Amino acid sequence: MKFAPKALNPYISARHYFGSELRRHREKAKLSLLQLSGIVNFSKSSLARVEAAELMPPPELPGALDLAFGLDKYFYGLFQLAKREAHPDQYRRYVEFEAQAIVIEDFASQVMPGLLQTKAYAHAVLSCEYEVTPELVEERLQARLSRQERMHSARPPRYWAILDEAVLHRAVGGPQVMIAQLNALLPLVDTSTAMIQVLPFSHGAYALIDGPLKLLRLLDGQTVAYEESRKSGHLLEDKDDVCQRQALYDALRAYALTPADSASLIREAVERYESCEAALS
Repeated sequence: MKFAPKALNPYISARHYFGSELRRHREKAKLSLLQLSGIVNFSKSSLARVEAAELMPPPELPGALDLAFGLDKYFYGLFQLAKREAHPDQYRRYVEFEAQAIVIEDFASQVMPGLLQTKAYAHAVLSCEYEVTPELVEERLQARLSRQERMHSARPPRYWAILDEAVLHRAVGGPQVMIAQLNALLPLVDTSTAMIQVLPFSHGAYALIDGPLKLLRLLDGQTVAYEESRKSGHLLEDKDDVCQRQALYDALRAYALTPADSASLIREAVERYESCEAALS
């Protein structure tokens, strides 16, 4: 039985436009995915995912497509637009993947991961953006809290978080907020579905020190990675890119404290905040 190809809306994003133009030129040339895969030296399955806008085109593909179709940097230009794709679209796709993930691996170097944040902590983080309105803070807060609901469902994903020790000591929202936030972590340090480890200051420098990383393992076996900076996020679906990030994460897992020692460090941080709170009262 021959299945109809997935319908495409080229106007959702630059990545969708790239995929729709790939299909248009392929069909115009009367080439099947298998035939085109042989010409551009790219697997049929991955080519199909690029065409369906499920996979970001790898850097070598646009030039190969231009050569295959006799075009002058046409797909190269589309690829440049796709690379500059707006953050909301990248983040929206990440959230879609997160909702499907069966395993979530989180690393945070400065701020508590969103899936672990208490309402007060999340509010403090979201409120510090430049010129953000109270309405926008509330909208983003509710979106963040709704993402956490799956963590408390009957069938939550397997969750593993590695926190730089700096996350424990950055007094987001003040002592009271931090006491509640860290106490909320403790029951999740080592359970049947969650694991939290702390990477101590004593370890020194490491490869991911400049930013957070998330790895999502999906039901079909695919793993995607998501990197964040202050103003943007980058979703990685290419297998080699994801494998590299997985190796970096696995190294941090080995360097981090055991769950028991991590819990002890979290309790020590709680005690310091309690002492600070007592001194201020």
